[in-house]
Amino acid sequence: MSKQDYYEVLGVGRDASAGDLKKAYRKLALKYHPDKNSGNPEAEKKFKEISEAYGILSDPQRKSGYDQFGHDAVNQGAGGPGGFSGNPFSDISDISDIFDDFFGSSGRGRGRVNRGNDLRYDIEITLLESYSGKKTTIPIPTYITCDSCTGSGDSSNSGQIECNACLGRGTVRAQQGFFMIEKTCTRCSGSGQVIENPCTNCSGSGRVKKEKTLSVNIPGGIDIGNQFRLSGQGEAGLNGGPAGDLYLFISV
Repeated sequence: MSKQDYYEVLGVGRDASAGDLKKAYRKLALKYHPDKNSGNPEAEKKFKEISEAYGILSDPQRKSGYDQFGHDAVNQGAGGPGGFSGNPFSDISDISDIFDDFFGSSGRGRGRVNRGNDLRYDIEITLLESYSGKKTTIPIPTYITCDSCTGSGDSSNSGQIECNACLGRGTVRAQQGFFMIEKTCTRCSGSGQVIENPCTNCSGSGRVKKEKTLSVNIPGGIDIGNQFRLSGQGEAGLNGGPAGDLYLFISV
């Protein structure tokens, strides 16, 4: 049984641009992805077909071979007329984009914020204090929200621009031996965008390192090894992200 034309699988014409191909693929992939069609073998089959079609047509070399020789170029590989080698699904960046649409940003989102780290603080009390309770203050070296930019990292509300290191993709490619691998862009931390005029006080991170003092109330009757969670008292998040929590571990 002959395979369906790749352009027909994606529902585009042969003059479709790279952007049109990607748009068509994303729309169909979201519709037929197995996670949205549990127990539907036809949807799974369709998803594989559109992924295969896009894997070929999104690559200029593979697309050229397919346009000249059709499925013969795919079936015969590098040894065939106009053939090519390689995995038709090697460009995984678009699959990651699809997962972003399902489950939210996973590193490629625009203006991504990150939750701050949780912190731990050990408190030692006497046996008497474990019965009667204790009020005390503790110093916490941590990251707090930057006052100058109120956590946005932006000094002048100028907004964000496309990262010129990864051209907005959030990842960069690097050759490692025989393989081409993708790595998270270190300049934008995978967001694809950078602040045009970063705050000079926090260097655009939205937070600064500082020791803060907290008042805590340890209740009476506490047992050895008990712990308490102070919500939102951990490190401030990056770019205005939510703060982590502070965990107090009690020893007598």
